[in-house]
Amino acid sequence: MVYVLAVGAAFANALTTLLQRLGVEQAPAGSTMRVALISYAVRRPVWLAGFAVMVAAFVLQASALSIGTLTEVQPTLTAELPLLVVLLAVWFHRLVSWHEWFGAFAAAGGLAAFLAAAAPGGGTAIPGLDTWLITSLAVLAVAAAAVLGSRWGSPARQAGLLGAAAALLFALTAAFTKQVTVDVSQRWSGLFTHWHVYAMAVSGLLAVFVAQSSFHAGPVTASQTALVLVDPLASIAIGINLFGDRLAADPGRLVVEVLGALLAASGVVLLARSRLVAAVHGTDETSVGRVRPNRGELYHQPPTAPPVAG
Repeated sequence: MVYVLAVGAAFANALTTLLQRLGVEQAPAGSTMRVALISYAVRRPVWLAGFAVMVAAFVLQASALSIGTLTEVQPTLTAELPLLVVLLAVWFHRLVSWHEWFGAFAAAGGLAAFLAAAAPGGGTAIPGLDTWLITSLAVLAVAAAAVLGSRWGSPARQAGLLGAAAALLFALTAAFTKQVTVDVSQRWSGLFTHWHVYAMAVSGLLAVFVAQSSFHAGPVTASQTALVLVDPLASIAIGINLFGDRLAADPGRLVVEVLGALLAASGVVLLARSRLVAAVHGTDETSVGRVRPNRGELYHQPPTAPPVAG
């Protein structure tokens, strides 16, 4: 059941990605990492629809985390990218090429091999305040470094670093969500007496804010690759450190885990660089802040009229 809920969350995340990218793609230049980007987004119905779907994704993810571990749930969310490709093919009425099919099978097959070999277990430890503090500060420090680094360089570099920062914050939010589900199971009425719920809300809002900026900063091929790859890796590390998650580590299984992870990563990169995914941000990925074509124009550009002879 945990994987069914996680795949449902991955589908909702894919739909959220599509709707929210369409919501911020024409935001004014220079609004990246500014409140102005969110104030622009909340006035767009398509972005608000994406936010509503994101809430549904959170409920599904929290339900999965309530019965599973971080190392089970978060890697499964990488199914978001193959599902996003399917959504985009339907949305833009495009055929899925062999590149997308190969990437989807590589991502799904690699993930399945990793989870089967790793046989995630444990995840029942109750972290103390000192462990929470050290882990949270470490994640926030790395995320802050990525955000600062995104102030320089090409749009692709900016989008990639902001995507990585958002992924780290989403992984931390998932850890707080896991703890909140434990708090709820013990005593629902005392939920808001625990600091975890407030930490979850703050880290979640920060993650959404940085993710919107990564969508706007540059090519989605960069931001999506970073988001999908960094989140499960960070979640596995956090789960092991906080909740005592365990992965099988005997030599035979370890080889399959590494090969499965590499196969899944290659599939993610291939999918993120597909034309379908790139099309969410317009046809010219280098022109950040420029007015981009709407979704009906992305693949159906009218023919250019021939020049008139003088």
